[in-house]
Amino acid sequence: MTTHFDFTKPKLEALREPKPGERIIYHDTHKNAAGLQLRHSGNTKTFFIQKRVDGKPERVTIGKFPDMSIENARKEAARLSALIAQKINPNTDARALKTETTLQELFDEFLKHRRNKRGAFLSEVTKRSYRYDFGLYLEKWGKRKLSQFKDTDFSKLHAEIGKEHPTTANRVIAMASSLFGYAAERKLFKGANPAHGIKKFPETKRDRFLQSDELPAFFKALAEEPNDILRDYFLMALLTGARRSNVLEMEWTQINLARAEWRIPTTKNGEPQTVTLSPEAVEILRNRQGCHAVWVFPGTGATGHIVEPKKAWRRVLDRAGIDNLRIHDLRRTLGSWQAKTGASLAIVGKSLNHKSPSTTAIYARLDLDPVRESVERATGAMLAAGGLKESGEIIPINKRKQA
Repeated sequence: MTTHFDFTKPKLEALREPKPGERIIYHDTHKNAAGLQLRHSGNTKTFFIQKRVDGKPERVTIGKFPDMSIENARKEAARLSALIAQKINPNTDARALKTETTLQELFDEFLKHRRNKRGAFLSEVTKRSYRYDFGLYLEKWGKRKLSQFKDTDFSKLHAEIGKEHPTTANRVIAMASSLFGYAAERKLFKGANPAHGIKKFPETKRDRFLQSDELPAFFKALAEEPNDILRDYFLMALLTGARRSNVLEMEWTQINLARAEWRIPTTKNGEPQTVTLSPEAVEILRNRQGCHAVWVFPGTGATGHIVEPKKAWRRVLDRAGIDNLRIHDLRRTLGSWQAKTGASLAIVGKSLNHKSPSTTAIYARLDLDPVRESVERATGAMLAAGGLKESGEIIPINKRKQA
């Protein structure tokens, strides 16, 4: 029999017995062989690969036939070949052979230990988003060793998701790239990042915000919301323009009602933020005092505060007859109404805590007075458009039910 053929179980079982002291080397010609060979000596048949590492030939043993199946031997040959391509010698690197990290293990460690640029651990909101995307698109590769990934894996995945959801495709690939970047930092992976350098799909920036003719129905639907915690949360998100995660995690120690200010210690862009509170926002907070010792919007979960009010948000939109509006659009709504009522882009940027190289210096020179004036003018205009107040009038938006 020729020494070069497509390995199958019957063929390997039928190999002739070597003569005493003879060693016969067979080469797998299957398309997925990855250099797999078989050494037949005596009664032993051993799978292996032979490659050059740092210019020197290295033979790496994989396993014995028939204890190891041909399919598994090919998979292991591919994995080891990938390691060698990254200049890792499997014969001297124990981690590469037995304890190499899987994608699932990497993801779990990433969520537990990853810190952002400002040194803080990932927020629960971010972790939840990562878990959702990982479970939907990457969990199928959870048991795969990191060295087994190729850039084509992620480019194909990106293209597949992007057929219907280009923004999601970009987000998933960005997460995958972050995972491998983290693995490289922790010395869990050597070589090029397989998710890096993939050309992202163009994204249309979202510009949705509440229009004048939608505000009356929106405020009416909010007033009818039976859960006062969630109702007040939505109102606070609208009236402050703060990021959703910051409003969810609002603590009483951050609030100064006397100065009508909310001090957020850390925001998404790594900077603290002082949010000016309009009279209507102050009224909401005064009504919420005594609800909980720590959280302004308490919840029943492990975090202690509300986390993902999607169902309540859907109820509000259904009652209002409004489509295609996200909670984050409330933030954009405040900024849009500030612009509509004459605020400069610098004022809008400071009130929303935007950060960009070209305008950061301008923001730093602004005090809170013009920001407060702009926010109050914008919130007043929104409430007036919603039929809740006359121009210049301050009204309580909600009244807590008396026990």
